[in-house]
Amino acid sequence: MNIKETLFDLAKASSAPGQEYCIAPVAEKMLSDYMNVSTDNLGNIVGHKDGNGTHFLLDAHLDSIGMIVTAVEENGFLRVDKCGGIDIRTIAAQDVIVHGREDLFGVVTSTPPHLASGDGKKASGFDEIMIDTGIDGDRIFSLVSPGDRVTLKTPYNEMANGALSGAYFDNKAGVCAVLRCLEILKEKACNNEITVLFSAQEEAGLIGARAGGFNCNAEKCFCVDVSFAKTGATPKNITATLGGGTMIGFAPILNYEMSRQLESLAKEKNIPYQLEIMSASTGTNADVIAVSAQGKKTALLSLPLKNMHTGVEMLDPADIEYTAQLMAEYILTFGGADNA
Repeated sequence: MNIKETLFDLAKASSAPGQEYCIAPVAEKMLSDYMNVSTDNLGNIVGHKDGNGTHFLLDAHLDSIGMIVTAVEENGFLRVDKCGGIDIRTIAAQDVIVHGREDLFGVVTSTPPHLASGDGKKASGFDEIMIDTGIDGDRIFSLVSPGDRVTLKTPYNEMANGALSGAYFDNKAGVCAVLRCLEILKEKACNNEITVLFSAQEEAGLIGARAGGFNCNAEKCFCVDVSFAKTGATPKNITATLGGGTMIGFAPILNYEMSRQLESLAKEKNIPYQLEIMSASTGTNADVIAVSAQGKKTALLSLPLKNMHTGVEMLDPADIEYTAQLMAEYILTFGGADNA
């Protein structure tokens, strides 16, 4: 599996919350290499492989931040609001794709600094943001309706140090790590029962994971997401180093024994890792999966990510590999199955 190509293929597929059906064919095809795949009523993509020993659930949310059209003006401009936690500070003058009856290129309008004054020099609220598609009159009404989604249109690049840059690595990187883990387990002839949940609408309130976690009777769960990497402006004590390894989570909702086992295993297998300490909730699907149905012992592995919720997110593909390796080693070591 080529991690860069897989990540870029996933990231380029539209997946604003509630619109996961656009990325579903891509993710389903990738997951079907390892197990049977289905889609539930919420748009979650669910894979399952029978086996013995401990039943594991591997979760990574499939959706990404975006915008939603709230009104179509007669002059062709579109009014929007956030759909997920998009960073309004980065929106002005962005290229976007409007997912109407057909995909349309658009740009977010921006008042020139020469004409801005007072509060106009600050980031606007969403009530002041408009998108220009270059189409007006009756034609725009025939192509776009309130409720249509809007996503960022950004380039995907490899940096000089090997890091990758682009939009929507949150959380296509987690999906990529789960797929790579499944590839490792297939190579090792792992016989554990495994369910995969590529969950919908995490950015809109952990929605898909609530139903997906409830419907799965797994004993242990790995949630894979992204977290904050160090930049020049971020606090050092709550951020991780890009390329420094997967971030093993410690939080009240997470299973302490699993987190410590992951830490010990990473040391034993020489897999780079970092710790992420959270005093309350994790803000991830782990918060709802851990308490779903009969409850599940849950661990959180996070990939360090710079510039989260922008069009220039950045990660090191090595961290995807480290995350996949550690997850696979845990399943093989603590899964209790009759593995080859």
